[in-house]
Amino acid sequence: MRRIAAALSFPLIAVIVLAGCGSSASSNSAASNPNGSVAVSGAFGTAPTVKIPASKASGKLAIKTVIKGTGQVLGASDSFVGNYAVYVWSGASHKEVLSTFSTRAPQVLAANVGLVGLKQALTGARMGSRVLAVLPPKDAYGSKGNSQIGVRPTDTIVFVVDLIKDFSATAEASGKHVSNGGGALPAVTAKAGSAPQVKIPAKKPPRKLIVKTLIKGSGQPTAKGQTVVTQYVGLNWRTRKAFDSSWSRQQPFGFQLDATPAQIIPAWDKGLTGVPVGSRVMLIVPPADGYGKTGNAQAGIKGTDTLVFVVDIVGAVAG
Repeated sequence: MRRIAAALSFPLIAVIVLAGCGSSASSNSAASNPNGSVAVSGAFGTAPTVKIPASKASGKLAIKTVIKGTGQVLGASDSFVGNYAVYVWSGASHKEVLSTFSTRAPQVLAANVGLVGLKQALTGARMGSRVLAVLPPKDAYGSKGNSQIGVRPTDTIVFVVDLIKDFSATAEASGKHVSNGGGALPAVTAKAGSAPQVKIPAKKPPRKLIVKTLIKGSGQPTAKGQTVVTQYVGLNWRTRKAFDSSWSRQQPFGFQLDATPAQIIPAWDKGLTGVPVGSRVMLIVPPADGYGKTGNAQAGIKGTDTLVFVVDIVGAVAG
């Protein structure tokens, strides 16, 4: 959370997209069209070995399931936790520009990503699969390229993506209801499959961080280094209005817990560590555990504002 609540983290995939169980593997598979000379080897969950020819790409889209998983199918509106490696192919040369395999920090990606070719490659893939996508300019950044990562209008982009776990757009807490909050704290109500409704009392906010369990999940407790998948709504106590919500984007939000450097505001690292998966937690966040004295002008948050988050822990995946 460095810009708004959505910036609890800035996933590497955002730089690229900017505009989203068991398996059997072949040891060296290539796509079956003119760009299919790109070859990928290695086991699912490990950094792939990718061989890109020292020649110009054909300009045609290539998609290949290198490892075929047997898990849930990724729907067009779903998101998933995955790892990926990304290469820029320019003429007879190429370079790796991003990889979560090297950082051991899987990320939450949407099937409906901003790159047409990648969306086509991912939608309908099964969890446990490794997918190769070779995207010519027209299926990637088009005539503008992407100067932020050094992609020219004529460059081809190569993705290798491991799909680990699927999440629907309406994923939510699934444990035992224990509280609605209320009293001196905000009151929370919710209907299944929709964003919680939060009513903030006409009182001064607490001065210290408060972590209140509303629904207690039955899953494993979250732990340092895991990629935690959440649904959340964030409100400003002063205005009593929401400033951000994963529900409104219809995409769960993921981050690495207790990462170095931190990917999220301190309150999330402090309040969500050790929480069982399936839980819903309310966080009352004083400035020191939020955006500090500078606040966040983009989200209308002042340096003196206390924030309220209602966070559903819908999954946690080890790196």
